[in-house]
Amino acid sequence: MSERKVIIGVTGGIAAYKTPALVSQLVKADVDVTVVMTAASHHFVGAATLTALSGKRVHTELFDESMPLGAHIEIARRANLLCIVPASADFMAKAALGQADDLLSTLYLAFTGDVFMCPAMNKEMWAHPAVQRNVKTLVEDGVSMIGPDSGWQSCRVEGTGRMTEPEEIFTQIECHLGKA
Repeated sequence: MSERKVIIGVTGGIAAYKTPALVSQLVKADVDVTVVMTAASHHFVGAATLTALSGKRVHTELFDESMPLGAHIEIARRANLLCIVPASADFMAKAALGQADDLLSTLYLAFTGDVFMCPAMNKEMWAHPAVQRNVKTLVEDGVSMIGPDSGWQSCRVEGTGRMTEPEEIFTQIECHLGKA
């Protein structure tokens, strides 16, 4: 399998509007990108945009007749890096508990490669003990966290919880791919 195949998982949060910039940078760098979106992510970014930038169909449904082994299994086998951009508090909680009720959460459990999560949420949410417990569990499970950063948030306050900028996420993915 080529070392330069990445799955980008998009969860629901305002920071999802930055994901197309990351997908575009990866494709320009000759990375094969497959995008998987949660239902909530569609409130913040369109599948048509990510399809155009990745050059591939965006996956959203757990049950897809074109994938007889199951979308979560077939997509998981296509790459060696899964990057969740942004990683919402909801997605991280499901991942930490091993819950699988949609394509992305099921794919996460079926994925055997390296996983990056790029948390993005309001500063109060990021500081909540439940979120910090989930982050600790995910890190102990081998997930690499990229961010979050501090800065201006969409809720009109400064604080930690802002998603790391796409350029930095791209740099970390490129560095990781270069190690393989």
